[in-house]
Parts: sequence; structure tokens; C-alpha cells
Amino acid sequence: METNKPKRRWPQVLLITGSVILVVGCVIAIFINGYLASKLSKKLQAAVLQGSDSLYSIEPGNVKLSILQGKATVYDIQLKPNLSLYREKQKRNVQVPNTLYSLQVQRVIITGVKLSDIYFKNELNIDKIMVEQPEITSGTYANQPDTGRKDKRTLYQKISGTFRAVSVGGIILSNIRLKSTNYTGKKPLVTSFKDLDIIGNDLLISKDSQQDTSRFLFFKDVNTTLRNYTSRSADGLYTFKVKQVSLSTQHQKLSVSGIDLMPVPYPEFFQKSKKDRFKLHLQNITLHNFDISAYRSTQIVSVEKAVIDTGVMELYSNYNGTPKTTDRLVTFPNWAVRKLLPMPVNVDTLIIKQMAFTYAERNGKSKKFGLLKFTDINGRFGNITNRKSLLQKNPICTANISSLFLGKAKFNLHFTFNLTDANYSYSYKGRLAPVNLTTVNPVLMPLAMVKINKGQLTSFNFNVNSTQKTSKGTVSFLYKDLNVDVLRPDYTKNTLISTLANTFVLKHDNPDDGSRTPRLANVIYIRPASFPFFKTIWHVLLNGIKNCAGIGPAQEKKLEASEHIADKKEQDKLLKKAKEEKEKEDKKFKEKLKKKN
Repeated sequence: METNKPKRRWPQVLLITGSVILVVGCVIAIFINGYLASKLSKKLQAAVLQGSDSLYSIEPGNVKLSILQGKATVYDIQLKPNLSLYREKQKRNVQVPNTLYSLQVQRVIITGVKLSDIYFKNELNIDKIMVEQPEITSGTYANQPDTGRKDKRTLYQKISGTFRAVSVGGIILSNIRLKSTNYTGKKPLVTSFKDLDIIGNDLLISKDSQQDTSRFLFFKDVNTTLRNYTSRSADGLYTFKVKQVSLSTQHQKLSVSGIDLMPVPYPEFFQKSKKDRFKLHLQNITLHNFDISAYRSTQIVSVEKAVIDTGVMELYSNYNGTPKTTDRLVTFPNWAVRKLLPMPVNVDTLIIKQMAFTYAERNGKSKKFGLLKFTDINGRFGNITNRKSLLQKNPICTANISSLFLGKAKFNLHFTFNLTDANYSYSYKGRLAPVNLTTVNPVLMPLAMVKINKGQLTSFNFNVNSTQKTSKGTVSFLYKDLNVDVLRPDYTKNTLISTLANTFVLKHDNPDDGSRTPRLANVIYIRPASFPFFKTIWHVLLNGIKNCAGIGPAQEKKLEASEHIADKKEQDKLLKKAKEEKEKEDKKFKEKLKKKN
């Protein structure tokens, strides 16, 4: 008789036991997920309240937490300022920030959350936080100086009651929409940005990191990128565009590309505006070693090197413009650095590469535009600053510029500007390489009603020292075989005047035929208050050119003696002529002003 052997049931028991454990584990995980989600939400709310001194509150919506994955997804987050508390602190003269922010986010994905660290180490450690399409709104207000007690605690000290430390490997905010309103002026100023990305790497808020000067806002690096920014001026005459702005705090580098300031066509512009018309395109601007921390804490712009690479600037003088009745000293670069910059600025070196500049002016008689063009402009500027501590050490700003005049002749310029002198002193010297003088006809014909038939420039050199009122210097304008026509408004030749000019007024050569000693002009020029910076320089040089060409006093001197001080008799003669010319220009300006009114 056979005996029944017991069946092997252990696989079934193991399967059943495992299933029970899995179900129980899932139930526990679901319970813990819900429990911890609630706890995490409360922890986050407490941290924001403590970190902002109750000025901000956060309301997370639905929170989904996965313990096994170490992942949390938060929906419908709202960060709001407490406006009633803000106004109450303002009334009590308690320190409050000038700018308030509000935030709305549809979804935040948090991965690599070390939940055990939260409950056993009281630390918040996260691998990555992704914030999708946040909408940020800010308002800037004018506050009275703080007279109350200041909270000097660091961010770590403020959150230390909730967490011992907070670390995040990376925070990514993509496709940010930002709207900023400034209420400090007479009217609110609204600025809006779209397509803005911010990536923060290696965030660490701890006892040690609060003293780490290599970090920016507790991040090892913050990269910000803004794309395709566009705005229009309030009058609708200009459109401003920027293709991309990038900022790296770790490398202290700010890069801007594709900058365009585009006006409406000039006939429409001059019908609607009395101002000059500007057009600008810059391919790239880069700030190297930009002290971002100093700018954030003290609003000081400190840059070791700035580079403007490739661009075009056009300036059309407005023939319908109203003459300026105020002193045009405001157009001087050394005045602008001292008076116009809204904050302390220091740029050690500014480098300009491959720029082009066009100045256009219409002659009221000929009704035609004269175009003065400089291409292939390269320059190096040094010590651009309005900071008093730095100006005490070195008050001189320098500029060395090279270009092609009308695309033909090499033109070198050197400027110095005194940034502390009460008389706004400056100096400039330069040299224009040899060129066929007929090249300047596109400028001379419409603006001066003169046409050069032939002539060759041998060299053009100048050295001038100036203040806001007076310019003194020497001009050397060497040429040969000069012949001109004086024109009528329709560009036909005025035969009689042209003959007189070529026969009795102009010198056809400098030095004269057969002479080795050139005519050099000592120039004294008194600036009319209505003359801006570049117009003053042009009239100083024009006086010297005319004198060398025979239209005014000039002396035969050797080139190496050109910088010698003229004798007192000559100085008195030049000063008298300068005063007469200033009176003449002032009279012309008053007549022009009377016609406009």
C-alpha cells in the first residue's frame, strides 16, 4: 500500500507571503506618501514664512510624492507678498525691500529628494528642481530711509530653525514670463520679458556657505538667458530689439547679441518729431569680469573689460528741429560721465571693434543731405569712471581711435578727458592719411555748396587743448593742386565766384609751389553755448583748414615747430578773430531761433 507524499507547497506560500507584503507595503507607501506630502507642504510653508519674516506666503496646490523614486511633483504653486504687513512695516519705518514679487507656477518637478535626511538629519537635500513656465510679477516702490531695527540675520540663520542645511544640485526655470512695474516715478513704468531661462547650479545654504564669497545667492553658478526681447518707445518712433542676453555669475560675464534700435523712415520721423534720428545695430557686447555681487549689493557697475564688436550707428540731424537754448555742454563726454550716469560706474577698458558711423545733415538751401561716413572704426578707451575714490587716483580718461574716413583714408585720433576738472578740459590730436580731395565732395557739395574739381591731400595733422569754453591748438593741412567750384543750390556752377575763389582767395598748394616751408595755422576758438561737442571740434579744425588754404591767417613754419607757442601779437590777433566769430555764431543762432518761434 502506497503512502501519500506531502505536496511541496512552499513556492505557493512564498508567493502568497510576498504578495501580502507587497500589498501591505504599497498601502503603507500610499499612506506615507500622503502623510509626508502634507508634512512637506507644511515644512515648505514654514520655511518661506521664516525666511521672509512673514512678508511672503506660499500656497502649494496638489502635492504628489513618490518615496521609492524620491520624487515630488507640486501643482498650482502661488507665492504671494503680504501687502498689509508690508504697508504696516512701512508706516513703522521698519526696513522693507523696495521690490515685492509674486509667483505663479503650474508645475514643479523635484527629483532626488532625500526624505530620510529631512526627518533624521533635519536637512533638505535635492538633486534637481524643474520649474515649468513660471509667471513672475514684481513691483518697485519708493521707500523712506529705514529708521527701525534692521534684521541682519543671513538667510541660513533665518531658516536654521527649520533646516540645518539646504542643498540643491540644480534649479531650472524655463520659459519665464516676467512683468516688472516701477512705481517710483511720476507714472508707473512697466517692463515685460518673455522667453527667459534661469539655471542655478549647486545651491547650498549652510553655516559654512553663508561666508563663501565665491557663491552668488548661495549658488556656485547662475546662468540667465533672455531671448527675443522687443519693445517700442512711447511715441512709436523707435523699436528696440535684443536677440539674446546671457549672464554667468561664476565667470562674471555678461553677453548681449543682436541689439537693434530701429526708427521709422526719416520723412515720417521728422514730421512727428523735432529730435535727431538715431539708428543703431550692435552685433555683440561682452562685459568681462563684471562684479555682479557688487552690483547686487551696492548698485555699483564695475567691469574690467567691455568689448563692443561689430556695429553700425547712424545719426540724422533733424532739419525741423527746434534750436536748443541751453548750454550744449551736456553733449560733452566728460560731462556725461560725471552727470548722466545714474549709478557709480567703473570700466577699466572699453574696446570697440569694426564699427561704422554715419552723420547726415540736410542743407536748408540745397535741400540735400550731406553724409559724413567713418568705417572700420576700432578703439580703446581707458578709465571710464565716475567713482570719486578712483578719480582721486587717476582723473584722466583716454581714447585711441582709428578709422577709415569716407571709406578711403586712415584717420587716427587720440582723446584725453579730465573727469574732475571744473572747466571740463580735454584734448585731442590726430592725423588723416593722404587722400584725393574729390573724395569729400559728397559732404562738401550739399552742406558747403562747394565742389572740389581736383586736389591731393598730403597730410592733415592737428593738436588741440580745450575747455568747455575755449580751444587752442595747431592745424597742419598740406595739399597740392587744389581747384574748386562754388555752387548754386541746384548744383550749377557759380562761374564768377568760382573764378574769384581760385584766382584771389585759395592757395592752390601748401607748401606753395617752390617752397619747402608749409603754412601752419594756430587756432583759438571760443565755443558758442549752442554748439555741441562734435560741432565744436569740427569748427576748430575747419578754421585751421581754411587758414592753411589761404582763407585766414596762417604762418609758414616747419612742421617740427608747429607746437611752439605763437608770439603775443599773433595770440591777440587770433583771440580777436575768435571773439568776432563767436559773436557771429551767436547772432546766427538767435536769428534761427526767432524763425523757429
